[in-house]
Amino acid sequence: MYYNNQDVRLEELPTPQIGPGELLVKVQASGICGSDVMEWYRTKKAPMVLGHEITGEVAEIGKDVDRYKVGDRVFVSHHVPCNTCRYCLNGLHTVCETLHTTNYDPGGFAEYIRVPPLNMDRGVFLLPEEISFEVGTFIEPLACVVRGQRSARLLPGLTVLVLGSGISGLLHVAMARASASGRIIATDISDYRLDAAQRLGADVAIDAKEDVPARLRQANDKRLADLVIVCTGALSAFQQALQSVDRGGTVLFFAPTEPGVDLPVPVNDFWRNGITLMTSYGAGPLDIAVAIGLIRAHRVPVQEMITHRLGLAETGLGFQMVADAGESIKVIIEPQR
Repeated sequence: MYYNNQDVRLEELPTPQIGPGELLVKVQASGICGSDVMEWYRTKKAPMVLGHEITGEVAEIGKDVDRYKVGDRVFVSHHVPCNTCRYCLNGLHTVCETLHTTNYDPGGFAEYIRVPPLNMDRGVFLLPEEISFEVGTFIEPLACVVRGQRSARLLPGLTVLVLGSGISGLLHVAMARASASGRIIATDISDYRLDAAQRLGADVAIDAKEDVPARLRQANDKRLADLVIVCTGALSAFQQALQSVDRGGTVLFFAPTEPGVDLPVPVNDFWRNGITLMTSYGAGPLDIAVAIGLIRAHRVPVQEMITHRLGLAETGLGFQMVADAGESIKVIIEPQR
């Protein structure tokens, strides 16, 4: 039960009771996401059970469920679109009102979750035998990266600058490498994470406290980046992004700022130089299917990103690790441990 980043408690709740068209899933692994430790985003709804990167086994099926059986290994998406509104029909699934209001009960940091009918209908994916439960926790975050890079039209040969080498940044680095992009440059303030970025595909790793645009030019034949991806909420990174994008390039704001923070944009310069600014939030069903295929084919080395596996009673420790952004990359909670 999440109260804040320093107060995550183990509390006893009744096992959810399922109804018609629902599933009861026994959670085997649940990843801690960077968004889970954004206190400004989470504490306003606390106390609550978080966790949305889960894999598990179907423990019980409700009436009229015929697509799944007890024992099936599954990944379950917490947010699902309606697929019928004008946004979904235009490929904008992640701004669908239904997607923003759906979830499972109570949350992934629990022994069992109830999967409501809508999530059961379009948010449950059978986990291929080649994908372990812990590796399957990367499906949701990788799907978000897939959607972001597809929306930004990352093409082979383009230079990519990733600002922030936490788990999202590292997934962007690895995905860009899998997509045969050109030079990949990553930044962070942590030597531990800069080393991880280079292991996972970055050609150059730059301390974010340095003059990033200048170092970028040194590493990229005197050019700035074709695609800049912001994967940290630090305002300094947003400012660096605007200074690091080349003519005709794109800045993808993958991470948000805190509420009320405004970013001054040199509109005149960007207009003249054909620069695109865009955001990306969440993932749709297609992105999830692509992510499963990438993981199954070992195109993205997600296994190498796992640094900690903890039991349910240690979830508070896991939250502290992720919030501190120290020597951890992916922390996975195993409720049945």
